[in-house]
Amino acid sequence: MEALKEKLANPVELLSSALLSGGVEVVDLTHTLDPDFPVIVLPPEFGQCARFRMEEISSYDHRGPAWKWNTFTCSEHTGTHFDAPIHWISGKDLPNNTVDSIPPEHFVGSVVVIDCSEGSAQDDDFELTPEIIAAWEAEHGRIPPASWVFMRTDWSKRSGAAYLNMRDDGPHSPGPTPEAIKFLIDERGIRGFGTETVGTDAGQGAHYTPPYPAHFYLHGAGKYGLQCMCNLDQLPATGAMIFCAPLKIKGGTGSPLRVLALVPKGGR
Repeated sequence: MEALKEKLANPVELLSSALLSGGVEVVDLTHTLDPDFPVIVLPPEFGQCARFRMEEISSYDHRGPAWKWNTFTCSEHTGTHFDAPIHWISGKDLPNNTVDSIPPEHFVGSVVVIDCSEGSAQDDDFELTPEIIAAWEAEHGRIPPASWVFMRTDWSKRSGAAYLNMRDDGPHSPGPTPEAIKFLIDERGIRGFGTETVGTDAGQGAHYTPPYPAHFYLHGAGKYGLQCMCNLDQLPATGAMIFCAPLKIKGGTGSPLRVLALVPKGGR
């Protein structure tokens, strides 16, 4: 009886049991890394993000008769990826600002999802505003501190040129206003912000003050970014938990990673 009580009191055992029984489902929020996945395009005077590339080392042949393996190269910010504070000038002098120095418990946490898919379907430059956040909280409750906030746009259902959505004046995709991201950081104490687009900022984020406010404010406050996610339509507004551990790169500014969410069965 005591052993049973101890097991029931162990939250890790309870989570494990829920996973085994199917009471908790795992949702993959990660795109497949391949050479065709779009990467952010900066003005030509700046250095550019490298796409994913893979080269075969051996495949059960004369180069290695019993094994298959590959070498891959890419930018830290290719595909579904994590942004550390050192990625932006506003976070360059903070402590624990690289992927290898961030406390590991920060890679596990609760997430709330703000559904902006309807507005984003009508307007490529749709903005997440403080008013939208207030309306979300009126329905779902106050955003808890240390939560991840994901902006659902269904942008991940696009591919190729439509994903970057480049025009003569640059990319066009949804994102938060400066006021919205500051509110989430200053008033709600979020841990990080995540999107389905190629960056945490809107495609036209260079025209805000400050430019690229999500990057500037998040990383200046020691917060994190996730971008190029998918399947956010499979998450509930509240009640999910994510695991988002980047590669432990010495001095790394970010990393491709696999973002996994735990969702109560039938919780969407």
